Amino acid sequence: MTDVSRLAQVRARLELPLARRASGLLEGRHRSILKGHGQDFDDLHLYAPGEDVGDIDWKSSARAGIPVVRRFARESNVNLVLVVDTGRNMGATAASGEPKADVVAFCCALVAYLARDRGDRVALVAGDAGRLVQLPPRAGTQDLELLLRTVEGRLGVDAPASDLNRALDRALHAFRRRSLMVVVTDEARPGPEHEVLLRRLRVRHEVMVVAVADLSPVGAPPPVPGTAPSAAAPSAAAPAGPAAPAGPAGRTRARRGLGPVADVDGTLDLPPFLRGRADVAAGAAQAAQARRESVVALLRTLQVEAVSVTGTDDVVPRFVELLGRQKRARR
Repeated sequence: MTDVSRLAQVRARLELPLARRASGLLEGRHRSILKGHGQDFDDLHLYAPGEDVGDIDWKSSARAGIPVVRRFARESNVNLVLVVDTGRNMGATAASGEPKADVVAFCCALVAYLARDRGDRVALVAGDAGRLVQLPPRAGTQDLELLLRTVEGRLGVDAPASDLNRALDRALHAFRRRSLMVVVTDEARPGPEHEVLLRRLRVRHEVMVVAVADLSPVGAPPPVPGTAPSAAAPSAAAPAGPAAPAGPAGRTRARRGLGPVADVDGTLDLPPFLRGRADVAAGAAQAAQARRESVVALLRTLQVEAVSVTGTDDVVPRFVELLGRQKRARR
């Protein structure tokens, strides 16, 4: 691990127009627990073309006969809470062929970077079945660097099993003030076992889910940019088709090419000859798609916006898309 600023790495990869768009969407979503742009009423003014129609006060407009917009005093320095799944499933490989740990770390760094530029504070709750860490809301660069390195240090195939409920429960009881909570996990989660806690979080906070997609254990893995095709790296898995038992995502690692697949939980041993077969890969893809649809259906019921990312190159555009959908959902 190189001793380089994680926030500087994000800045180097983030195009300025996209950064401004992401920052603007983030600002519009978490200023207040009320509709509009703050909690404290300021004044009324006539609607001007280009303003958000969601800010129009329709009762005042009906009395005046013209569109009138309510303005609120802007709230700043609100909290963002990163809720990170650090189970061993997050130490396998993403759909892009990169380690899932790298994708998770970049997701967290992007949130921290955008929040720091706005002067907002970022807190952390990261946990699994054996560990739980909480860092209070901070806005300083050094504090955010510590937060990001804390996340990185807990990701790996030697970590305990995943227990997302443990992290969600801590986030629910530790943060009373309304915040924007970004849950980072794998594509097999959240599941029905997380519904109760997510529903309670959703009542008090804005909640978004960023899921890291898994590399199929039976398809030929894509090369990681900048590496030779013969390089070895961990790999994540989706449930296999008829040749292997279906199970949670992100639990396997493999050698690049058509080498053996090893389950990070030690429960799957997929022989090399099954990799690359079209029928087996199709079965795995169908099972993975069914699992993703079940997660999407659950989150839709809870009115929680979510997005799935395949690798670090996919994080920024998908996160901007997520913020945009979150903003439209509240109008």
